[in-house]
Amino acid sequence: MQLTAHSWGTGDRVALLVHGLMADHSTWRRVGPALADRGYRVLAVDLPGHGGSPRAAGASGVRRYSLTDMALAVTATCPYKPDLAVGHSLGAMVLERAIQRGLTVHRAVYSDPSWGGPPRDRAATRAYKQATYEQIEAANPRWGAAAVGDEVLSLERWDPETVTALEPLPALPASALVPSLVLLADPSERILPEQQGRLRARGFELRSVAGAGHSIHRDDFHGFMEGMAGWI
Repeated sequence: MQLTAHSWGTGDRVALLVHGLMADHSTWRRVGPALADRGYRVLAVDLPGHGGSPRAAGASGVRRYSLTDMALAVTATCPYKPDLAVGHSLGAMVLERAIQRGLTVHRAVYSDPSWGGPPRDRAATRAYKQATYEQIEAANPRWGAAAVGDEVLSLERWDPETVTALEPLPALPASALVPSLVLLADPSERILPEQQGRLRARGFELRSVAGAGHSIHRDDFHGFMEGMAGWI
């Protein structure tokens, strides 16, 4: 499957950005240009069932998504060997799966993934598709108008059946296959304290962005960029 992608910059180094559930490439509206200013050619994909990318096809019209299918689609869409790859939430898990399946990445940043996290209310997640601008703004007071507007538009194009890619949630990775940073919300509801210790023991570096929620790059853009110091 070939995915829709957006790019910024013309640098010699390549950065791949993979968004989270319900979002699309527009979630990186500040991160993409910032990386381009640092000399990267930035490629931000729309995952299957998100943005302008194709939906899953299934027997009798039943759509079911998987992390592996999403990972293979990302790999097929990225013609480079990225110097840097950044994934948020679902995108972090897709990125890690893509690296498992052969995507060549020199450094990976995983932003608040849900590896081995507690089960989430899938019905409530699907229902979020109907969220209004006012509801999104109230739930995310630090985002700003542009990011809230992006969320409204991305929800319109989002297939709620993509939640099937998280059934069940994947376990913690057995090891860091490439130099890997896990950037966490503060506190993280996805990676619990005991899991954080296990990730460190498996070769991951962990950092937190003080006071940031799950969507770190939209809650605290400057904190997100500073949190990746030495990795970008």
